[in-house]
This record gives sequence, C-alpha cells and structure tokens, in this order.
Amino acid sequence: MSEFKLPDVGEGLTEAEIVAWKVKVGDVVAINDIIVEIETAKSLVELPSPFAGTVLDLMVPEGETVPVGTPIIAIGDASAAPAEPAPEAAPQASEAEMDLYNPRASGGGEGESLVGRNKVERGAVRRQRRAATPGVAVGASAAHVQTQGAFEPGPTPDVEDSDEPAVPATSARPAAAREQAPALVPSAATTPSEARALAKPPVRKLAKDLGIDLAQVSATGPNGTVTRADVEAAAGSGETSYAPAAPATTSYDVPAGERETREPIKGVRKMMAGAMVQSAFTAPHVTEWITVDVTRTMEFVDRLRTRREFREVKVSPLLVLSRAVMLAMRRTPEINSFWDEAAQEVVYKSYVNLGIAAATPRGLVVPNVKDAQDLSLLELAGSLNQLTATAREGKTQPAEMSGGTFTITNVGVFGVDAGTPIINPGESAILCFGAVRKQPWVVSNGREDELAIRQITTLALSFDHRHIDGEKGSRFLADVAGILEDPASALLF
Repeated sequence: MSEFKLPDVGEGLTEAEIVAWKVKVGDVVAINDIIVEIETAKSLVELPSPFAGTVLDLMVPEGETVPVGTPIIAIGDASAAPAEPAPEAAPQASEAEMDLYNPRASGGGEGESLVGRNKVERGAVRRQRRAATPGVAVGASAAHVQTQGAFEPGPTPDVEDSDEPAVPATSARPAAAREQAPALVPSAATTPSEARALAKPPVRKLAKDLGIDLAQVSATGPNGTVTRADVEAAAGSGETSYAPAAPATTSYDVPAGERETREPIKGVRKMMAGAMVQSAFTAPHVTEWITVDVTRTMEFVDRLRTRREFREVKVSPLLVLSRAVMLAMRRTPEINSFWDEAAQEVVYKSYVNLGIAAATPRGLVVPNVKDAQDLSLLELAGSLNQLTATAREGKTQPAEMSGGTFTITNVGVFGVDAGTPIINPGESAILCFGAVRKQPWVVSNGREDELAIRQITTLALSFDHRHIDGEKGSRFLADVAGILEDPASALLF
C-alpha cells in the first residue's frame, strides 16, 4: 500500500484544503489520473495520482485543511491483504480475544495492553470510515454489499480501462446487490451523463484543449471509456460545447431563524487579503483618472470581429487596451519596474507579464500572460481568452499568477465607471478600465465644435510614488488614452 502525501504545489505553500475528491474507495486509478481537487492560498489545483492501483482509503474528508506532507489517500493492491468485515457482521469477541484487552488475564504488562487496545481502536476507526463511505463498502481484497441473501461467486472484471476495483474469483458478492445496485462502470457504450466520464489522460488533455465536456460525449470505448475518436467526433460535429461554469455558491447565506453567520477566511481570499494589506501600507499609492472618447476603438473592435483570423477568438476593447499599455511602456519604462526595498534598487524589466484581475467564486485572482510584449494581436487575444476562461473555472495554477509586472482590472464589466485600484505586490502600477457608455461629447472638427453622442470610458491608474513621479504616471496614462482615442496612433510608438 502507498500513501500519497499532500505536496507543496508551488512557492512554499504550507497547507491546502481538500475541496473535492474525484475518486472513491474501490476505484482503480492509473498514474496521472486526477484524484483530488485542493485549494491553496493561490488557486484551485487538481492533483494527479503518483501511483497505480485501487483506492483503499480517503484519509482526509472534503472541506478539511491539512498541512503539506499529510497523507491524504492510500492506494494499493486490493487483493494483497485480507478483507476486513463490515462492522455489522463482526462476530462477538471470544473470551480468549477479550483477554487481549485485560493485562491481568493475558499476563502482559501495561505497555502490552495499551498496544493491543490501540491496534483494536485504530482498526475500528478505519472500519467505521469505510462503512461511512457511500455506495459500495470496500474491504481490502474485495467489494461487498451487506444484504440479506445468499452470496454467489462474482466474476473477475477486466479493469484495464475501468474505475471499478478488481474482484478475485474466490471472493463473494451478493446476488441481490448485482441485480439492484448500479454498476460503477457500464459494460457497454453509454449515453452522455449516465456515469462519470472515463478517459485516459491523453484523451482528457485533448478534450480540454478542444473545449469539450467529456460528460457530454458518447463513449464507445471498452467498458464505456471515452476514446480519442469520440472526442474528435464530438468536436467536429458540434455535438457538445464548452462546459458551462458552475454557479457560484454562497456559503455565507444566513440560515433561517439566525441573525448572523461566520465564514472562515482561507485559501485564495486569505492570500488576497494579506497581499492587499501589504501593498496598501508599504507602497505610497497615487491614483490619476482620465476620461476618453473610445468611439474609434469600438469601431476598430467591430472590424476585427469580422476578420477571418479573429472569428475563433473573443475580441473586446480589453484587447486594444492591453496592446496600448505595452506600447505606452516603451516611453515610460518605470511603469514596468519594481521597487526592491531589501536591495534598495529599482528593477527595470524588459518583458511584460500582463496580469488581468478576475473575480471567481473563491476570491480575486490575477493570472498573467507571460511575455505579452512578444505576442501578435491575434496571439494576445487567444491568450486573454484562455486566461479569463481558466480563471472563471477556478483552474488557475500558481505558476500562472506568479511573476506579474503590470495589471489591468476591468471593472467596466460590472457597469462601474472607475475606482482606485491597489497595486499588486511585486509590481509598480495597476490600471482600472471602466464601463464604456454612450454620452454627449464635444467633438471638434477643426473649425468649430459640435455636440455628438460618443462612446466614453474612464481610466484610473494607481502607481508607486516612491519611484514613479506625477510626470511619468501622467505621461503613461495620456499615452494609453491617446491610443484608445485613435488606434491608428499606435503606429507612432
């Protein structure tokens, strides 16, 4: 038997919460199969299994936070150890067995009696844990269902592509259970959503890359597994689409009859709170605003959407703003620098890891596009699409949130006009993008002014005033606004 200990998934994390088990006792797993979803101080992370075999024990319940290094799951060969009977079927202890609990009867010392008692208590706890597992109660060598009826020998299934534990030919399984209990793995091809989708890691990766929900794919492989051909067929026929994001659940709803409730601060929210406090009280923030006519940018976005190469990606004003930010940094490199307090140095960076703040059900995360300055407009659009989709699904990995150099927070999607954003630790500036609204605006045609309906937005830039003075911050903000007002002016940078 092998115990999998909770690993440090990145950057010296010390603990994590077990959010959801993807397997149950008795499931057969292969190396790299996803077995559990955990939440760290950075994000939600899916952990693959480092072992192959049968799940013998889930050692930590969902919702519990444990330190790194804690054993969380036991995986091994179900037929390697004798079966443990269910608690209800355990026979009464004989007088000889009872003597093991009595140091006087056994002739042993106090230490021996304590060892014997501890072994029995640990065994009882493990049996109770297994008995509490929903579905099929699984012993160490075979799966059993406690029923009133005769036991008949059960067949040995082919478990090469199955999630069901192997059952030795000599084990017994109740006939009534085989007739009434649904099979863990269907014996033939299944229709969508009848069972948990079974697929090998390469097939799962292909489905993820193509945006295919495995639960909606008709499985034609052995024992109801989804094959590569199934995924490709679903992608080609349009049979399925992107999996809809689960609705956000609010654990802070006050129960009926109570006036208040409490929610523990942990995971992503705890990390975000600490980072914001650290930034707000170490870096002197200055925030400047500018209101700009973005009518031409909105027209440019509409033209991009009609181009053949952009039809497969989502194009929004955020794309143009992101490019404008990187162009404006060429004139004001201090915006893309960092004040190193320990070394008493300003670190200038020749690369841009562009962070996009994203609200998720578990808190605010800021994943970033690595080396965004080297991407074409089309490549940048695809990266932004993937980044935001992953964040909304809660699947952003710690590596995707580290190393950011500049952040954009888009409050306009909530209908908010502007704000005073707090700089992310390790950066020197953050730009707030407000809602784009149609408003009356004075337009000059060179000879006279006239009133027209234009599309207007507000930009707010917060920057670290230790090394970015008002002139540099204002110049950068004005350059960004100028590109949004006239996208053709980007050719001047």
